[in-house]
Amino acid sequence: MATRTSPSKRRGAKPTEAGITGITVAGFKSIRDEQSIEVRPLTILAGANSSGKSSMMQALLLLKQTLDASYDPGPLLLNGPNVHFTDAAQLLSRRGTAGSVNAFRVGFSVGEHFRIVSRFRRNGGSPLDVAETTIEGRTSRSRFTKAMSDAEVQAQLPPAVRTHWAERPDGAPWKTVPIRCFIWPARGETPIRLVLGEMERPELGIQQIIHVSGFRGNAERAWPVTAVGWLFSGEFHVYTASVISQWEGKKSQATLGALCDDLQSLGLSSKVATRRISDAQLEIYVARLPRTSRGVSRNLVNIADVGLGVSHVLPVLVALHVATPKHLVYIEQPEIHLHPRAQVAMATVLARAVRRGVRMVVETHSGLLLLAVQALVAQGGEGLTPDLVKLHWFTRSEKDGTTRITSAELDDAGAFGDWPEDFGDVELDIESRYIDAAQARMSKK
Repeated sequence: MATRTSPSKRRGAKPTEAGITGITVAGFKSIRDEQSIEVRPLTILAGANSSGKSSMMQALLLLKQTLDASYDPGPLLLNGPNVHFTDAAQLLSRRGTAGSVNAFRVGFSVGEHFRIVSRFRRNGGSPLDVAETTIEGRTSRSRFTKAMSDAEVQAQLPPAVRTHWAERPDGAPWKTVPIRCFIWPARGETPIRLVLGEMERPELGIQQIIHVSGFRGNAERAWPVTAVGWLFSGEFHVYTASVISQWEGKKSQATLGALCDDLQSLGLSSKVATRRISDAQLEIYVARLPRTSRGVSRNLVNIADVGLGVSHVLPVLVALHVATPKHLVYIEQPEIHLHPRAQVAMATVLARAVRRGVRMVVETHSGLLLLAVQALVAQGGEGLTPDLVKLHWFTRSEKDGTTRITSAELDDAGAFGDWPEDFGDVELDIESRYIDAAQARMSKK
C-alpha cells in the first residue's frame, strides 16, 4: 500500500485499474457468518432459490449505488437503483429468535494481495453508520475508525506512507474522515489516495460493476436516450439502445458484427439497429430471421414485436461487448426466456467474452448452461480453460437458515467433483419419477 505520487512524477505514466478478484460478506441477510468467493473471468453462482446468491452481490451493489449517487447519501444509500431497502432491519442477518444482529461487513479484493473491508453498525434504532474500514496489503493491515488521533492514525499507516506525507510543509495532523461507505486516513482535511497494487482508486473497482439485473424491463417499443461512458450507474438495461446507437454512429462495424454473431449463435436474430424517434427516445429494431439472408435489412421489426427472449438477452450481450477488463459484469439469470438450445449456446457467448478479457459473475439456475461450460472446457472450445472458471454453490442450513458456500474448480475434463446438490440430480430424479409413473400406469392397463 502506498500513497499517490505527485502529478509531476506521474507525467507520461498511464495508471492501470485492476479489477475485483474476491468478495467477502458477513451479517447481510442470510449470510450471517463470513463467506467469501473468488472472482475469476467466468464466475458462476448456483443454488436453490433464496439460498443467498443474490445477497452476496447485493451487499456489493449497496456500496456501488452509494458511490454512484450524484449527491452524498451518507454511509449507505439503502433504496437506490440497484438494490432496494427502506430499513436496515431488512438487510441485517437474524440470530435465531433473538432478533437481528446490529452490524454487517462487506469487502472486496483487488489482485492477489489486497483487500478492503468496511463494517457498518447500527446503534439501537439509529441508522446504519460506517464503523471501520480495514485495508489489507501484502505485508500490512491497517484499521481505521472514526475520531482517531494523530498518533493512532500514524500507527496504522505503513512507513512508506508516513514518510511521504511527512514532507508536507503544512504540518497538518493525521486524522480519519468518513467518505460515504469508507473511513479514510487524512492529513488535515485532505484524504490521501491509497494505491492497492495497480489500482490507484480502489473504490473504482465497485463503480466499475456493470449490473445486468434479472428484471430487464418488458419488451419496450421505445428506449431512453442515455449518456454512454465507461461507468454505468444503476441497472444496465436502460443503456442498451444508446450503446448500440453509439456504435452505429462511430461506425463500429466490428463490434456490431460481433453482437449480431452472438444473436445468431443463440438462434434469435441476424441484425440489430436503432432509430431515434425523439430527443429522449430510441427504438431498437431486429431482423425477424436468425440467419443472414438477402433483404435482411428490409425485414427488421421493432424488438417489441418478437419474442421476449430477444429483449431480455440483448442487454446481456451489449454489456459483454461494452465491458473492458476493468469492469466486472454481474448478470442475473442470463437464460431468462431462452429456449434450451439457446441456453447451451449462451456458454459459447460467455466464453467469447472471456477471450476478449471480460470478467463476469453469472448467477444462474440453468443446468444446461453449466453443462455447456463444462463441455467447452473439456473440448478446449473458445479458449475456455479450467483456470478461467470458478463455481460457487449456495445452500441454506436446515438448522438456522444461514447461507453456506461450497466452491469448486473444473479440471481438464470439465468435471467439478461433488457439490451439495447437482442440477443433473434434479433432472434425473424427475425423469425417473416420470418413467416409474408411466410404467405403473401401463401395468394397470
